[in-house]
Amino acid sequence: MVDLDRALHLLENKVRRDILERLVREPHYPLQLAEQIGVSQQAIMKHLKLLKDDGFVDCEKVPSNKGGPPKQIYMVKRAFSMRIDLGPDLFHVEKRQLPKGGPMRLSNSLPKEIVPYAEHVSGRRKIPFGEAIGLLGELHLALDKLDVQRDAIISLHQHVKHCASKVVDEEFETYEKRHIIHNMLENPRTEIDMGAISQQLNLGATQAEAIMDEVRTRILRTVAERKGTIIAAPQDTKLPWYAILGK
Repeated sequence: MVDLDRALHLLENKVRRDILERLVREPHYPLQLAEQIGVSQQAIMKHLKLLKDDGFVDCEKVPSNKGGPPKQIYMVKRAFSMRIDLGPDLFHVEKRQLPKGGPMRLSNSLPKEIVPYAEHVSGRRKIPFGEAIGLLGELHLALDKLDVQRDAIISLHQHVKHCASKVVDEEFETYEKRHIIHNMLENPRTEIDMGAISQQLNLGATQAEAIMDEVRTRILRTVAERKGTIIAAPQDTKLPWYAILGK
């Protein structure tokens, strides 16, 4: 499976994006792509090779209509989603694999109002053009609604992160401590990878863990004071910092 960096590299090129845009609709021959996109067939073949090597497209030989040797025709095989969020106190790049399976298998993850559409098309191998336009129109509206909600949540997330960053700058005096705190803020329900932190900060494992212990203690104390609760444990207990997040 192609990784995020490779996917970004392949998709940053406009010609490759133009190729994929056409191939998702129907398979194309290299000569067709060259004529439609307006670049040489040689250039198209180079781009197709890169896309094929990383599994974005596949090809097969089909007989020539003119009785000549078989020709290579290309089609898209990979399905995934990429998301990029960027702004002050906001940076997130993610490549997500789309779920596999038929409509009914997807229904458990679909919004309730969309499930009837999955039931309607379940088991069908063909959908008439006119009916498909209506169904796709409804699904586009649902996607637009989800995108509006996601954008609002991201903006709220960004606001909280921005306000928290001000406190981090005021209360944590060293870059190393602030770096760890920002990792926590960006991954609030995930255990910190101290090995990766050590490499990023060019610190020894013992030194990095000592900084983490201090940060952890300050967070637990702050949360305990805010909630009016006491967190009791032996001094050497390694409480995961995110254990106090709870509902």
